[in-house]
Amino acid sequence: MRLVLLGAPGSGKGTQAARLKDYLQVPHISTGDLLRAEVAAGTPLGLQAKEVMARGDLVSDEILLGMLKERFSREDTRAGFILDGYPRNLAQAAALDELLASLGQTFDAAVQLVVDNEQIIERLAGRAKAEGREDDSPESVRHRLKVYDEKTAPVIDYYRQHGKLVTVNGMGTLDEVFTRIVEAIQPGHDIG
Repeated sequence: MRLVLLGAPGSGKGTQAARLKDYLQVPHISTGDLLRAEVAAGTPLGLQAKEVMARGDLVSDEILLGMLKERFSREDTRAGFILDGYPRNLAQAAALDELLASLGQTFDAAVQLVVDNEQIIERLAGRAKAEGREDDSPESVRHRLKVYDEKTAPVIDYYRQHGKLVTVNGMGTLDEVFTRIVEAIQPGHDIG
């Protein structure tokens, strides 16, 4: 199964991706982790990315897509994958579709975890306190949520229009949310 996890910062994507990885027996591919691994390994794409990041710029869609192409070509992705952190905009969503088509792979679903913004602020405030993360202050989180809504709303509409969107209530215990995701991605469940 090939899935994309969508959700605001603090919606539980990473936590649920780790659980889905074990359940589905497919790799969890986080573009952030992938980028750090490529840079650490000194691959040609990693060196390009390192140069871009050293200038303080964002890594281009082209570099990220190149890393994903290489990652999707590995044997462990033949049965599927869980993609977390990509796509973040319409151009990336279209590029991902083209990449998968060029590799002869089909895309199953985009799973959107929906969590109330105030709940996200509470969750991230707890994380900030536990981990000492300044980027999780309530003001910072509100700004990140606004940016997420502006950039990702078109991606959600894109997957809805293509009949690939599954919306899951991300409120509740980890087990409750996980159960909802598993039920939503089962064959025969209405995706779209």
